[in-house]
Amino acid sequence: MTLADVTRGGVLAAIQEFDRLGRDAFLKSTGFGKSRAYYLDHQGSLYDSKPIIGYAHGASTGTALGPTDFSGGDKTVAQRLEVLGFVVAFLPNPDWTRDEIILACDLVLANGWRQLDANDERVQALSHLLQSPAIHRGRRNPDFRNPAGVALKTYNVVADGSNGNQLDKLVRQEFQARPAEMRALAGRIRELLREEAEAEPLSNDPDLDEMAVREGGVTLRAHLRRERNPKLRRQKLADAKRRGIAIACEVCGFDFQQVYGDRGRDYIECHHRTPLHVSGETNTRLRDLALICSNCHRMAHRGSPWLTIEELKELVAMSSAMSVAPV
Repeated sequence: MTLADVTRGGVLAAIQEFDRLGRDAFLKSTGFGKSRAYYLDHQGSLYDSKPIIGYAHGASTGTALGPTDFSGGDKTVAQRLEVLGFVVAFLPNPDWTRDEIILACDLVLANGWRQLDANDERVQALSHLLQSPAIHRGRRNPDFRNPAGVALKTYNVVADGSNGNQLDKLVRQEFQARPAEMRALAGRIRELLREEAEAEPLSNDPDLDEMAVREGGVTLRAHLRRERNPKLRRQKLADAKRRGIAIACEVCGFDFQQVYGDRGRDYIECHHRTPLHVSGETNTRLRDLALICSNCHRMAHRGSPWLTIEELKELVAMSSAMSVAPV
């Protein structure tokens, strides 16, 4: 018996049974666990691919396959489903970001540094919050940041990273060293998550958008949304011109017009001197903004904590000094 015996009709019969019983009951009746990454995507619904194939083999041949009878993955189950004309979605759970771990660690701290159960209302509330598209955009699998996953993360935090990853340990250490500051940051992240879920999408900027995902998501995206306010940028440019200040990078001095001529006239990016998660929601004043070039902007936001304008200037000065130093 091989997966080649599975027919399209058998798969459709498995889908019908899955829909009739519901996911949990279908998995229990077939003896399979939940899929970890590969899902059959049929008419907009997701189905655990390996259990579907196991049942479908029985519908096709009269002999169902159990979880130990065959292996899952793209070379077996996914391949057979695609040969039969079905769509397979690869939807693994993404790694937890720093923002998410901060929220989980905040739960643990509030619980006296003890892990929480999946049935705890606080865990369920955090699960619901993390399932918004504010941090991880796009389609997610059915178990994405479910209460069981959130409860497991609180266990990893309590275990001081021995059962989690290095980032779990680092965030826990930050909470232990600066509990008031980190709890305030957790509160701000929760606010931003709720705001981000309702906000208009950012204008496309592949470099910064990718950085927002890599660096943790919600705090950087909220910061970028405020920086990209076209009204604030126009006001900052007009103010600089009234004061006779060159439209050039305040960090490295790069002047787009000087290098690119008229094409570079008034081209510059605005940067908030104080990150949004530090300042909270404020009415931005022009003195809160700095005019910096694209490269310096990315360097300011690269890694955590974000660098200040003064720290960036020091880096540029040190680099310049080293480049002209005698050998």
